[in-house]
Amino acid sequence: MAKVTSKTWALVANGARCRILRGVCGRGSNAPTELVLRSEARHLRDIMSDKPGRSFTSMGDGRRSAIEYAGDPIAEDQREFIRHIIALLESHRRAGDFDTLAVFAEHDMLGHLRRMIPQTLADLVIREVPKNLLHLSAQELAEAVARELRDGSDIS
Repeated sequence: MAKVTSKTWALVANGARCRILRGVCGRGSNAPTELVLRSEARHLRDIMSDKPGRSFTSMGDGRRSAIEYAGDPIAEDQREFIRHIIALLESHRRAGDFDTLAVFAEHDMLGHLRRMIPQTLADLVIREVPKNLLHLSAQELAEAVARELRDGSDIS
């Protein structure tokens, strides 16, 4: 495992929300500062309220057909949220704001992150933990992340 430094950040995420703890030093004494992101649309009814519309047939007889969604709108919404998280992390990586990254995410989100994260960020990941810790307060989250980074103990 790579060494935890003052430039270690922790990404804590699920499919709808993300907290990025900056300056996780593995001690947990002070709560690090946080960046918080939320996905814009989370309910299928919200995503599908903007119907794709109708199209005319190519035959020119005036008949119209409903246009179907091309894929799973919830999954696409989650991928867009992940792209937003990655773009934010990439901009801070390029600025030199962090040199190592720990990832704490619910199981499905962790899988999507692994598939979508660019190699430049993947190379900085020192720990991946498949758990949703977003319910914790700022102090509890900082302590749980620090504990996991310090000794790898189970987070409850």
